[in-house]
Amino acid sequence: MLLYNSATHKKETFQTHTPGHVEMYTCGPTVYHFAHIGNLRSYIMEDVLEKFLRYDGYDVNRVMNITDVGHLASDADTGEDKMLKGARREHKTVMEIAQYYTDAFFQDCRKLNIKRPDVVQPATGCIDEYIKIVSALLEKGYAYVAGGNVYFDTSKLSRYYVFNDHDEEDLAVGVREGVEEDVNKRNKNDFVLWFTKSKFEDQALKWDSPWGVGYPGWHIECSGISMKYNGEYLDLHCGGIDNAFPHHTNEIAQSESYLGHPWCPQWFHVAHLNTSHGKMSKSKGEFLTVSLLEEKGYDPLAYRFFCLQSHYRKGLVFTWENLDNAAGAYQKLVNKIAALDPKDGEVDQAVVKEYEDKFRQQMGNDLNTAQGVTALYDALKANRICGAGLDVFAQEPLPNTSKLLELDNLVLSPHFSSQTVESLWNTYKMAIDIADDFFQGRDCPHILNPEYKDAL
Repeated sequence: MLLYNSATHKKETFQTHTPGHVEMYTCGPTVYHFAHIGNLRSYIMEDVLEKFLRYDGYDVNRVMNITDVGHLASDADTGEDKMLKGARREHKTVMEIAQYYTDAFFQDCRKLNIKRPDVVQPATGCIDEYIKIVSALLEKGYAYVAGGNVYFDTSKLSRYYVFNDHDEEDLAVGVREGVEEDVNKRNKNDFVLWFTKSKFEDQALKWDSPWGVGYPGWHIECSGISMKYNGEYLDLHCGGIDNAFPHHTNEIAQSESYLGHPWCPQWFHVAHLNTSHGKMSKSKGEFLTVSLLEEKGYDPLAYRFFCLQSHYRKGLVFTWENLDNAAGAYQKLVNKIAALDPKDGEVDQAVVKEYEDKFRQQMGNDLNTAQGVTALYDALKANRICGAGLDVFAQEPLPNTSKLLELDNLVLSPHFSSQTVESLWNTYKMAIDIADDFFQGRDCPHILNPEYKDAL
């Protein structure tokens, strides 16, 4: 199996520390609010990866953390704890918030057919592990105490920026959004391993430690949980691309400094789900949830199908029109399968093997869920279907070397086949209807950000 490695920036043959066995870690949610569908794209693709590994014969141990403490508003150790913010918003305790949104997350996962990981561990359940690691890092000279907090000293590393070549000035105050000055840091890219009450006097969750009453930093939580349940050698680490820096970068720094050997060779990052305004995020108000999709009449599995139509390393643009197209294609697939009847005759095992081999080849080439073009080409060439039309391609414009151009039973159009008089008129009518519904106070099923309706 070939899998793109974010650490080396190339596709590599997937190898594991123990042959036939995969130790897999997935960065789980910070449970201060509902997961939006952008968050869930990562979990869908990680689920596909795990299931394909099992299909391909691997034994997989997949571990996921639940962040219920320590994740500050900025990934750069600034701002207030997101869990505390959520508790204040809903006038509940932090643990009540954590339990409610953990349950909501896994409910969404069930609706999206995402398998529950083998191990699910809330961060608050591994305090002793974090203290053990931080203590060892201090003893080895990779950490220091300043202002009551414990920091990792990145100057001790020969290489810190693993995934990207960042400029240290990118971490300067005022340059990158969310970065505030921490006068206790020796270096701008140092990060907190353990906070004490010197950081936040009103922090809800605190524990005794050798450095005072406090709580763990976000980054140390994933390292501690992974080492406890995956062991010293991790084969595969997954997460959204926004986790690559600084979160995963810091995980590598502290884990390898603690262990004294390479930790995780393979890194799998899923690209963002975008809207017309850019990356979907809670902070921007673009808060589309699985429940909202259901309220609008969509099967959550249609959204899963929508995600599978794009490669995981490519940004995916969400629009209601795109979701409608995916929902239609998904329903056709369901209907096709439902119509199958075992009484129709014996299954041709040779044909089954042929398509299984094609499936393994495509999925084994960097989890290629989007590329059915090869299978389509083969089916067309063998005259198993009489003809087809394509309007969208993975690579655009279609290269002159494409084998698709050799087929005489295939019609190709560059994003133009939908431009009929009927489709254009329907588009204009929909826009007029939405505007009329909005100003008449009626429900607007196709509005992307329904929360804006009240503001306007």
